[in-house]
Amino acid sequence: MNYTLDNNHALVHSIETFGTLDGPGIRFVLFLQGCNLSCKYCHNKDTCSFQAGSVKSLDELLEKMLKFKTYFKTSTGGVTVSGGEPLLQANFVTKLFKKLKENNIHTTLDTNGNLPIKDNIKELLKYTDLVLLDIKHINNEKCIELTGHSNKNTLDFAKFLSDNNIPVWIRQVLIPEITDDTNDLKLLKEFISTLKNVEKIEILPYHKMGAYKWEQLCLEYPLKNIREITKEDVAKAKKILGILEI
Repeated sequence: MNYTLDNNHALVHSIETFGTLDGPGIRFVLFLQGCNLSCKYCHNKDTCSFQAGSVKSLDELLEKMLKFKTYFKTSTGGVTVSGGEPLLQANFVTKLFKKLKENNIHTTLDTNGNLPIKDNIKELLKYTDLVLLDIKHINNEKCIELTGHSNKNTLDFAKFLSDNNIPVWIRQVLIPEITDDTNDLKLLKEFISTLKNVEKIEILPYHKMGAYKWEQLCLEYPLKNIREITKEDVAKAKKILGILEI
């Protein structure tokens, strides 16, 4: 399903003009509004609803992005589209990425990959230089408990990226008692080893900085009794996953 008003407009949550965490170099990060998952740890709960955000045109957003072209070039950066979940507005993102490629700007898609791989998504990936893929949980039952959805679409998406040689950074949010189980991390490593396109594996330490957003929406934060992750937890996970410290 495509949630844009039309292919030339998007439902936008916010913009970050000098991002450094969502892909290589300096990034213009476009956060789209609306998500298909219900992650218990979501730190951007305000991006989930389709009843919020503002409508922005392709021309308006592209004009803003092109102003930073010099910074992209000098830092080997570009544009990242995140969310929410950008695949829900795949038709718009495709048109945007086409325009960016015409301007020799690097494109990155930050996604949970948890949608069927239909033709519009395949089309979008033709213009995508890098995918940041958030594997919510390698264990399907635990994934359903954590997000309300199976991980099948995400793992299928990862395999599709591999089969089509589309570079990917695998991301795993490390949550005590939920995603830090040794056996689960070993299974994740085993799955990643079947992919031929993985450029990087990133551990994202769980924190509660977004809990206040749940309160603002009059929602109870589901993981309020879960502690934040420690450096030791991260080091252990990196060792299991074979992530080399630089």
